[in-house]
Amino acid sequence: MNNNLKVLYEDNHIIVVVKPSNILSQSDSTHDRDMLTIVKQYIKDKYNKPGNVYIGLVHRLDRPVGGIMVFARSSKAASRLSEAIKKHDFSKQYLAIVNGIMEEKEGRLTDYLLKLDNGNTIVTTKDKGKIAELDYKVLEENKNHNLSLVRISLITGRHHQIRVQFSSRNHPLYGDQRYGQKDNKSIALWAYKLEFIHPVKKEKMEFTYYPPQTEGWQIFNIKK
Repeated sequence: MNNNLKVLYEDNHIIVVVKPSNILSQSDSTHDRDMLTIVKQYIKDKYNKPGNVYIGLVHRLDRPVGGIMVFARSSKAASRLSEAIKKHDFSKQYLAIVNGIMEEKEGRLTDYLLKLDNGNTIVTTKDKGKIAELDYKVLEENKNHNLSLVRISLITGRHHQIRVQFSSRNHPLYGDQRYGQKDNKSIALWAYKLEFIHPVKKEKMEFTYYPPQTEGWQIFNIKK
């Protein structure tokens, strides 16, 4: 199960790994493979730990989305990382491929989002939803394919936020089966950069990992 786990960093307090696309962040009713279980097993095997292994989940990526995740290896680290996320002292940047050529090449998207009982998220009014904000910049355009490569910095972390905000502006993400075209392609959304202060050492931590050059990604010149 863990032979292919890509570990970018680990110490006694945190472990930073790459989540492949279509793997759950944590277990759900499907009981499919999930990152929390995979990381626990990796630590258990590597250090021959008996009994249960503590791994704290402090943030999530949607199942179809791949990229960098940090897990806590102690409750103290989990608490401090969670607090940093609440205070927006935790920077997550994404790469995405969106359909169409965007008129504004960079800017901030602000909406109010509401998560429905069916798991979808919609744009709604201020009195019904929670504010959702992100900054974006178009890095490259491919007019032959009518696609744009976009870098995104999340300001808030709402459910399906990136996918819904771009889709609501008629630029759904490439391969987004829920908010875009039903074309059986993989979604082109990748958490490629993570920056935060180490919860114990207080050092600035920065990690970058680019998406695999498959399907839509290979259309663009993404650095490896």
